[in-house]
Formats: sequence, C-alpha cells, structure tokens
Amino acid sequence: MPGKPFPALEGFYGLMYLYMEPVSTMIPALIIFLSPNGAAWFHGELVPGPEPTTTLDPRSLMAIWQLSCCFCLLGLLSAFGFRAVRDSLPNNPVAQERIIGAALKALAIGDVAHIVVTIMATPQEILRDPSSWNGTFMGNIPFTFLLLAGRLCWFAGIGRKTYYYSVSSRVKAQ
Repeated sequence: MPGKPFPALEGFYGLMYLYMEPVSTMIPALIIFLSPNGAAWFHGELVPGPEPTTTLDPRSLMAIWQLSCCFCLLGLLSAFGFRAVRDSLPNNPVAQERIIGAALKALAIGDVAHIVVTIMATPQEILRDPSSWNGTFMGNIPFTFLLLAGRLCWFAGIGRKTYYYSVSSRVKAQ
C-alpha cells in the first residue's frame, strides 16, 4: 500500500483496519442518519425476516440512532487514531505495535461480545439457515468474525514482522 511506512499495520492489516473496518462501521451509520426511514430499515434488518419495519417508537428510534453514533465512533477511532499512531511514532515500531495492540485487543473483546449477543438474540431457525441472512446480519456475524480472525492473526504475528507481540520476553527486555 502506498503512503507512509506503518510497521504495526502493514499490507493486509493496514487495508483491513485503516480502510475496510472504518468504512464498514460508518456506512450503516450514514444510512441510518441520511435515509428518510434509515433507522426503521436498519431495525428491520437486525433479525432477518419477511416483515419490513416502517416506523419506530421513540425509544427504538433513539436506540438505533445511539447505536449508529457508536458505529461512527468506532470507525473514526480506527481511521484517525491508527493514523495518529503512525504519524506520531514513525520511527518507533515497538511503540506503534503496543498502542495498536491495545486498541486491537479492546476491539477483539468487542467482536466476541458482539457475535455472542447476536447469536443469543437470533432465533435458531434463522441461525441455521444462512440463505435467509441479509447484509446487516452478514456484517454482524461473519464479517465481525473475519475482523476477529484478522486481529488474532495480527497478535500471532502471521504475515507480518512483529516488534512487541509474538516476541519473546527476553527480546522485549533488551
């Protein structure tokens, strides 16, 4: 990827966490806020089913809008925060990796929680029928699982040079 060197998030990891994840979290938020019935549409997409949602009570509308604010926040933190690490510590890959690792650890915990609560709240007949899944549901389980798998691979040092994580404690002490 062209641009400034970023040892902590090179190649696939840079593409995934500097671009794909922020965009994938901000697009639903923009749809919710900018579409005339965006919140009702999103509410209806959370659990796949035949009946579309056309209106929401004030509490549901507030909950969906607040959820979309959380989506935006996650996307903006990744987009701006990770770039700030890159730009502020260009010659310190250990510090870059420790800071990015702390963020990826928190996001991984969030991924697990998100997947678990989605599975718990989804009727079993829908979980067992992937052909019934819509785009929103695909984002909630399979795409979130892909993000989690990428984070776990990052911590394992797969496909990248490591500077702090996956380095023996003897080397870290030096």
